[in-house]
Amino acid sequence: MAALLTQTGVGRRRWLILAVAVAAQSATTSLVYGLSFLMPFLRAEENLSLAQAGAIVVAPVLGVLLMLIAWGAAADRFGERVVMTIGMVGTGGAGLAAAAVPGIAALVALLVVAGAFSASIGAAGGRAVLGWFGAEERGLAMGIRQTCLPIGVGIAALTMPPVAAEWGYRAALVIPSALCLATAVLVAMALLDPPRPPARDVARSGSPYRFARLWRVHLASALLVGPQFIAATFALTYLVSEQGWNPVTAGAALAAVQIGGAAGRIGAGLWSDRVASRMRPMRIIAGAAAVAMLVWAAGDVVAPWLATVGVIAVMIVSVTDNGLGFTATAEMAGPFWAGRALGVQNTGQNGMALAIAPLFAVAVTSIGWPLALALAAAFPLAAMVLTPVRGETLEPVGG
Repeated sequence: MAALLTQTGVGRRRWLILAVAVAAQSATTSLVYGLSFLMPFLRAEENLSLAQAGAIVVAPVLGVLLMLIAWGAAADRFGERVVMTIGMVGTGGAGLAAAAVPGIAALVALLVVAGAFSASIGAAGGRAVLGWFGAEERGLAMGIRQTCLPIGVGIAALTMPPVAAEWGYRAALVIPSALCLATAVLVAMALLDPPRPPARDVARSGSPYRFARLWRVHLASALLVGPQFIAATFALTYLVSEQGWNPVTAGAALAAVQIGGAAGRIGAGLWSDRVASRMRPMRIIAGAAAVAMLVWAAGDVVAPWLATVGVIAVMIVSVTDNGLGFTATAEMAGPFWAGRALGVQNTGQNGMALAIAPLFAVAVTSIGWPLALALAAAFPLAAMVLTPVRGETLEPVGG
């Protein structure tokens, strides 16, 4: 199949390459970011506190954080297909091992390993997509590619709670792990590396980190992960413990919400293409995320239905900016730095994700849900200020 994807024919097949990249990232996302749907079962089976369970479910994120930049550099040097194939196989293998080994320590260690391999998909997959699309449709393409998070989380929400309820949380780990291994075959067969400028141009490209603009994109994007990961990690636990929902019902409902998150990412990407700006939409979305967090906080005090509206709003709005930040990062970095820059972008976001879950759990335990949620609204508000809107231009990514 790969032989059919020739350089002359890839213009017609770039959408297939995009679909493969979405499938790969969705598979790894279901494992790395879907463990929050196992939290009630993990707490019950292992007798853990909210903070302890929160620390375990973000263990894969630690692995992601440790390896993102290295995988990005590998993609810059060796190409996307080989890097992504290795990463998919490693993620699935480590996930299956985590499901089989006894003991919490071994479980956590293997989840970290799974996350480390999955980091290859974040930088390499985004680089592959961005390299095949022009600036006029790159936002839409990356918005579609970024639906991998709601798709992956939706898969986890639909499949993992029922399996965990029937056979235990470790059995549920088999589902995303097997999905990663199956998708590795698709990546190896169908993904094609985008063309690149001649190697002699590397020396003339210069580091994009000479300027503050790219650093501001990284920081604003990391801050916007705050509400996104709070919702992704604690929405099911909140609905179960505070609103009395059944875990399986809550998982199914939150899976349905992922459709809105996916549509929001696509819409934000198309919006950015139409206005020829990634940063202006990103700033507006940051403001909307802050409002959604405050609605959730107010609803917890005022009425359960309003709290549910707030949860849904946060889960949809808070994920819509991701494609914008990734696209802007690659455009600012250029073809020789895109992999590393996307690695830095992912590192900042996953660093926030790793820190926010246990910190928010401690905050909820100390000051309660309403105040903790209201304080978390400061993250998107700060991102609004940092997002660099002035002087934005859409630069080439590929050759």
